[in-house]
Amino acid sequence: MNLEQLESFLTVAETGHFTKAAAQLHIAQPTLSRQISTLEAELGSELFHRARGNITLTAAGETLRPVAVRMLADAEQIRFQMQELAGLRRGRVRLGAPPSMCVSVVAEVVGPYHQDYPGVDLHLRESGSHNLLNELISGSLDMAIVVASEHDPSAMESLDHIPLFEEELVVIASSQKHPGQHTQQLTLQQLAELPQIVFSQSYDLRAATMDAYQQMDLDPNVVLEGAEMDAVLRFVERGLGVAVVPATVLLDRPHLSSSRLIEPSLMRTISLAHRRDVTLSKAAAAMQNLILATVSEVADQSPAIRSLID
Repeated sequence: MNLEQLESFLTVAETGHFTKAAAQLHIAQPTLSRQISTLEAELGSELFHRARGNITLTAAGETLRPVAVRMLADAEQIRFQMQELAGLRRGRVRLGAPPSMCVSVVAEVVGPYHQDYPGVDLHLRESGSHNLLNELISGSLDMAIVVASEHDPSAMESLDHIPLFEEELVVIASSQKHPGQHTQQLTLQQLAELPQIVFSQSYDLRAATMDAYQQMDLDPNVVLEGAEMDAVLRFVERGLGVAVVPATVLLDRPHLSSSRLIEPSLMRTISLAHRRDVTLSKAAAAMQNLILATVSEVADQSPAIRSLID
C-alpha cells in the first residue's frame, strides 16, 4: 500500500466515477483501475461496488476512508516538518475556529503572526466546534479553538487541549441607534421582550440561548433569524434589534454597547485543541504561543472574560 493508491481511492470515493477521478488525478483510467485493484488485492477486500454508472463504497471502503484521509494528512504534515528541519523559512499552519472566535481572538492573532512569520502559509477553517474537532481527528487541521463547554475535547482520546478562557454571553445593541437603551444588566425575561436577532441553527450560541428561554418558559421577540456572525453584528449596529453574543466579540467595536445577562447568566469555556499523536510543527507551536499570549491580553479588557491560562 502506498500514498498514491490511497489518494486514488479517496478521489474515486469522492467523485463516484473512475473516469472523473482519473481526469482529476491527471492519469489514465487504466492506470487508476490498476492502482485500485492492487490496493484491493493487498487489503483482501473489495472497496467499491462497481454498478454501471454508480460507484459506491463497500463496508470495507467505508472503513478505509477515514484512515486514508488521516494517513495522507499525516504524510503532508511530515513533509512540512522536514522542511523546517532543513532550515527553510517556510511552513504551514491550519487553524480552525468558530465564527465568534474568528471575529475576535483570531482577528487579533493573524496580523502579528504574519508579520513575525511572513513565509508561513496560514489556512483558516471557520466552522462549528463539532466539525472542527472531527477535522482535527482526521488530520485536516493542526489546531482548533473550540467551545469546550459544548463539545469537550477531553472526551476524545486522540486530542489534547489547553483551556483558554471563560466568557459570558452578553446582550449587544447599537450605541448610536439606541443610546442608553440598556442598563448594565438584563434578566433573561427582560431580554425576551426586546426585538432580537437570532443566529442560524448551526450556532452553539443559538442553542444555548434558546435552551435558556425554554427552561424559563419564555418566548423571545425574534425579528430576524438564521443570520451568520458578521451579518448579526451589522444588523445590530443598524439598530434592527439586539443579539446575544460572547463577550470577546465586543473587542474594538465602538458602535456596539453591551449589557451583562443575569438571571440566569450564560457562560462558555473556550479551549485550544490539537491531536495528541502529532507533534506541533515549529510554525504551529509559534501560533499556539501567540494565541495564549493574546488570550491573556483579551481577558484584561473585560470583566466578562476570565483567563484560564496558568
